[in-house]
Amino acid sequence: MLAPAMWIMTIIHFAAIPVGLFAFVHAVMQRADAFTAAEKLSKPAWLGITGGGTAALALFAFGGPGSLFWMAGMVAVLVYLVDVRPRVSDAQRGPRW
Repeated sequence: MLAPAMWIMTIIHFAAIPVGLFAFVHAVMQRADAFTAAEKLSKPAWLGITGGGTAALALFAFGGPGSLFWMAGMVAVLVYLVDVRPRVSDAQRGPRW
């Protein structure tokens, strides 16, 4: 039987992969000019960042020997979701009156 801490780490590990996939798919679906209008990196750059982050989340385990890569992937995906995604979405909507 797994300890409660191990269960939590397993849940976090497997919950992070869909989050990374969501960030990558969202970046794919956005217009390229929206990234520059939002004053962020280009669309190909964010596709690479979110794709690489998602790959790191899938390949390395949270709490395992590749934890540093897993954490870097999670930070990359979360930066996109928290900072870039809202700005890109706002840039595509246009000015609010």
